[in-house]
Amino acid sequence: MIDPKDIPESQLVLYADDGYDSHVIRLLLAEKNINYYLSLLDSERPEDLRQLNPYNTLPVLVHRDFSLYELNVIFEYLEDRYHGHKLLPESPKQKALQRQLAWRIQNDWLKLGRILLTHKDSINPSQAKIARQRLSDALITLSPVFGQSSYFMSDDFGWCDALLGAMLYRLDEMQIELPSHLCRPLIDYQQRLFERHSFIQTIE
Repeated sequence: MIDPKDIPESQLVLYADDGYDSHVIRLLLAEKNINYYLSLLDSERPEDLRQLNPYNTLPVLVHRDFSLYELNVIFEYLEDRYHGHKLLPESPKQKALQRQLAWRIQNDWLKLGRILLTHKDSINPSQAKIARQRLSDALITLSPVFGQSSYFMSDDFGWCDALLGAMLYRLDEMQIELPSHLCRPLIDYQQRLFERHSFIQTIE
């Protein structure tokens, strides 16, 4: 684990794994073209991590003398501090609506996704079956929405797309297959996300 004392004070350090939340933060950093040190950790969590995050979870973003470890808090910090490529609209109304959409994505879809992304030794098969069906049905039902604009409810890549992109990338892992005859708009949207330079950077 990188010792923050060995990093220039102005440099961001991201402690991450290959999980969903870490992927989202890496995507945000890539979209904003922010330089940072990446420390990839495996399933073993070093004891030093607890000094940065009492929950001992990843990702953890360290900047100067403080650390952040909650997905939305990290996003808001990056959005407020780094103004290149804003991921929320300028209008207070549109900004609030996008935040509300992001909350719904996390509350309705990602909650189901997290059940399916539980480690195989801990997953509850009956809960997983229900979650898989509900998430599949929701994606199929709302697929036409993804054909209305280039990105989710917007012509510009934003916060909602970062949340969705990392989830859609894990559909195979969640054993969800989108029927192409019903989900063409969503599949095309997914392809646009995966072809973005920022997204490619996060999976290489």
